[in-house]
Amino acid sequence: MSIISLAVSGRGLVDPSTPTVHADDQALLRGRAAFETLRVYEGVPFRLEEHLARLASSAQRIGLPAVDQAGLVRLSELAVAHGGEPNAMLRLYWTPGREGLDMPTGIAIVSQIPPDHDERRATGLRLVSLTLGLDAELRAASPWLLAGVKSTSYAVNIAAESEARRRGADDAVFLTRDNAVLECPISNIWWRHGGTLETPSLELGILAGVTRAEVIHLAAAQGLAVREGTFPLDRLAGADEAFTSSSVREIMPAVSLDGEPVGDGKPGEAAAQLQRALRAATEDHAPAACS
Repeated sequence: MSIISLAVSGRGLVDPSTPTVHADDQALLRGRAAFETLRVYEGVPFRLEEHLARLASSAQRIGLPAVDQAGLVRLSELAVAHGGEPNAMLRLYWTPGREGLDMPTGIAIVSQIPPDHDERRATGLRLVSLTLGLDAELRAASPWLLAGVKSTSYAVNIAAESEARRRGADDAVFLTRDNAVLECPISNIWWRHGGTLETPSLELGILAGVTRAEVIHLAAAQGLAVREGTFPLDRLAGADEAFTSSSVREIMPAVSLDGEPVGDGKPGEAAAQLQRALRAATEDHAPAACS
């Protein structure tokens, strides 16, 4: 994912090859930074306000200085306009800055969208389940674990993706110790039984995905009910279809779990319907955001 453009607080547009973060920035030393990733459609970041609100919440949970949301909007506008790519990926970072200094740093990066998303959507993802070390109740009652926070301490997520590939799959889905389904390393997980979509509850400490909220909103227009709760792995394994949702990947079908097909082992119609509805929502969003 090559960087197209870069903007940094206090500096404005910066050449992407220019060093941006100091060696003693706490984001580097301790992984104490918050971030958001979203898509740009026709030059307009989709649901930027919602992503900034979640960034501010993550920063507060980590104990970072308050996020300059207005400043990040300006950085986003600079980076998107300078990049000149109407459809791209926007990443926003908020770091506490250098040790001993009260100078947080905001960063906006515009990059190319990974080229294989449509191909993967056509074939569907192969998932494997990976168990985390806590049961659902203890996880939800342990705020110091930062469940649901998007921080740059992403080593576990990356390790999970690597383990999935080692097992011959494309992605992982996390479980609690008592076998409740949580989420994927970089996306939320959904499955369908008949006319009902099921997805883990936010009370389990999963990420409050912006696209997850969009799916809940769009589902009714597609004739689908949504049920949030605590579900065992068998509920996902026995579904008619499954898919993941995230801002960059959008709606991505999942066709197998732990080597066994989900449903008929093919991308499902609900996933396809919701993908079309999501794209239509981005088209409706762009003119309003530009007016």
